[in-house]
Amino acid sequence: MRQGREGNRAKRSEINPSVFGNQVWTVKSSKSDRSKSEIEDQQTKPCIWMASGAVEKKHCNNYFSCNSCKYDAAMEKQVADGKQISWQDSMRKKESMDRTCRHSLTMRMVPRVCAYNYNCSTCDFDQYFEDVLSSATGHAAVAMYNVKGFNVPQGYYFHNGHTWAVIENGGYIKVGLDDFALKLLGEADALDLPMTGMELNRNRPGWGLRRKDNMADVLAPVNGVILQVNEKVRRDPRLANSDPYGDGWLFSIHNSDIKGAFKTLMDHNESITWTGEEVNRLEEMIEAVAGPMSTDGGILRPDIYGNLPGLDWNRLTRVFLKNN
Repeated sequence: MRQGREGNRAKRSEINPSVFGNQVWTVKSSKSDRSKSEIEDQQTKPCIWMASGAVEKKHCNNYFSCNSCKYDAAMEKQVADGKQISWQDSMRKKESMDRTCRHSLTMRMVPRVCAYNYNCSTCDFDQYFEDVLSSATGHAAVAMYNVKGFNVPQGYYFHNGHTWAVIENGGYIKVGLDDFALKLLGEADALDLPMTGMELNRNRPGWGLRRKDNMADVLAPVNGVILQVNEKVRRDPRLANSDPYGDGWLFSIHNSDIKGAFKTLMDHNESITWTGEEVNRLEEMIEAVAGPMSTDGGILRPDIYGNLPGLDWNRLTRVFLKNN
């Protein structure tokens, strides 16, 4: 069940020891060697009014959902009163090849020239981006921390039933199973995902997974209505295991009170400490079945249940997924 430390020696310079719960954990970025400041800069997104040059400084704090943005509404009123140039007119003053698509301006896609003179309502690509690309693509690259073999991404929020939620462009909430649950239970034969339009209730079963004759309910981390389901994962559940925080997302939902919904979840620092505590609990369960475990700093391999079915599926799902 253990892998030694040899495989981690190649990039020892990237690993920093940190203490959580009176234990030393190795914490590192698994997707990028960028500095902390570079990551923070990448995550600070410019408001379209700033990106177009219409205002000097303004960063987006509304998840690029301009239709519900109080600042955008106030600026549009200023434009209507003749007191402010619009971001569209600011862009129209530029050379044709510098007239960048609004989605490129806000750093949500690679540079693309606007072909519709910023009349977004007549742009087929704009509609396609908002309805399909924005909610279907994986979350932007983030720092990934490793707690004894289990990944915890920065910027994601966690429910104690081992699900995660993250705010996507436009104010959507994307949801999935965390790395701990997927490595614990192994690859599912099927994921019983909710249908579009279905309403989820926090702390209530929202979907399930099946492995052979074993079933498990998964609790919804937040309230909301299903907007889109990841059909790739529905067809091939293994994708959730291979990329749980990216292409392995399960579905996106709408909640009109995003800030309220996320108050009930664990933030990044809390989730790292919590994951360490969950690993401790799991190790105690493993030792009860397989005997004392070595303390050489090794990590647990994926498919823990598959390698130790004596752990008992029902107990695992009751303790970690909060099944009744």
